[in-house]
Amino acid sequence: MIILVGGEKGGSGKSCIAQNLAIFLAVDKIATVLLVDCDAQGTTADWIKLRNNNLNALPIDCVQLNGKIRNQLLGYNSQYQYVIVDCGSQDMLALRSTLSSADLAMLPMRPKRRDLKTLVHLDEMVQSCKMVNQQLEAHIVFTQCPTQPNQQARVNDAKASASLFDIPIASEILHERHIYDDSEESGLSVLESEPKGKAADELRNLFTEIVKHDERSSPELSMHYA
Repeated sequence: MIILVGGEKGGSGKSCIAQNLAIFLAVDKIATVLLVDCDAQGTTADWIKLRNNNLNALPIDCVQLNGKIRNQLLGYNSQYQYVIVDCGSQDMLALRSTLSSADLAMLPMRPKRRDLKTLVHLDEMVQSCKMVNQQLEAHIVFTQCPTQPNQQARVNDAKASASLFDIPIASEILHERHIYDDSEESGLSVLESEPKGKAADELRNLFTEIVKHDERSSPELSMHYA
């Protein structure tokens, strides 16, 4: 299964979600996982290096790709149960290539006007890719939402604006919490750093809602960093 975590606006937490999703699937679901980093900054690749040097953490495979990556993704998809692609606006060709081959697309965005403005083009791109990739299921995921009750109206307004488009909105939202930064710096996931915390609960609920566990048997693969 190929899962895209992507979008056109930076700063929405795409890399963080991709990393935590990888651990959810590899640890909680005991699946074989490959992370694909399409970001020129190499945020996920750097996180993997930190993680794979930690003897107490389960190693995760990772490759860095860019441009027309559809055929490469399909090749990796035959080797791993899950191929998770961390892709942003820096490489629109890779974003389109992934949408044309992915089973699922998680599109994180903050409840802010500048993020919501990207939905016009993003919706067009998703619908266009669905013409050649009919299996694609895309979901808008609201991230970094304020925790203060008096700010809930901001989230509701953002959901109302997003509902005008054809991409479904995930019911679970992710709130802004310090544990995301703290865990990433150590090469760990939120699910490992604070497994009983509110952020971990939100992530598990989100992943369970969107990702249906694939029952394919795990291929015999050794863990490495490519």
